[in-house]
This record gives sequence, C-alpha cells and structure tokens, in this order.
Amino acid sequence: MTDLTSDLQNLPLDPIETNGFADLVGYRLIYWSETEAQVQLTLDGRHMNRSGVMHGGALTTLIDTASGYSGCYCPTPGRVRRALTLQLTCQFIAPGLEGRIVTATGRKTGGGRSLFFSSCEVRDEAGKLIGQGDGVFKYRRGSEGPDGEPA
Repeated sequence: MTDLTSDLQNLPLDPIETNGFADLVGYRLIYWSETEAQVQLTLDGRHMNRSGVMHGGALTTLIDTASGYSGCYCPTPGRVRRALTLQLTCQFIAPGLEGRIVTATGRKTGGGRSLFFSSCEVRDEAGKLIGQGDGVFKYRRGSEGPDGEPA
C-alpha cells in the first residue's frame, strides 16, 4: 500500500500534475495500490446542484476516477497503465453537503488481460455512504500487463 501524501512524487506518472480534469473538478488521488485507489474531494459551491447538494455528475466523476485508478497501478518507473470506461453504474444514496470532504474508494474486483471490473463507495468524513457504483474498464493497447507502457 502506498500513502500518496508522502510518496506521490515516486510514482511513474503523477496523475494530479498531468490531468486537467482533476484540476478543474478539484479532486486528488490520495492512495493507490495494485487493486485499490482513493480519490478525495472537498465539496464547494461548484460541486452543488440547484438544490444545494452534491451534483450527480460530481459523484459519478469520483466513482469513475477511483474505479479506473484501481486497475491501473503501475509500479515500474517511467511507465503507466491506462484504461477506458466501458460501463459505469452509479447509485445516489445520500446528499453530499457543501464543505464536506468526500472520499471515493475504488477496488478492482476481477478481470482478465484486456478488461477489469471495479466497485466503488463514496463516503463523507463521518463515514456516511453518499453513493456507490461499479464499472467495466478496458486497458488501452500496451497497458494490459502490470509493467504498462512508456509514459
């Protein structure tokens, strides 16, 4: 297991520094291992819908991101693994409230050479379940093996 708050600079690719969408939404990868990833977001006004609670698109983004990362860890320096989302399901369970910190935990649940499956839970800092989902992902050509492809 890798605690990214102190070890992120040692990863083969810094997803936070190279991902414009992460910057736009404001989420950050806080944990990443071979079969698990955690993405965290502090909810602010830009993440709220017109009813004043977390927008479904923000929740879906966290589920997709944590789930995708859970199958794409690459321990080899200078190399990465990449995947495409083929299918994603989301269940909206409770409202995410402004000012709360939410964490999406994605876990790779299975797969083969070219596809993997993942499940995800999104909880607030009190442990309250906000949403959950499942995804099917396809490795990009060259990313199928654990050593990935050149960055």
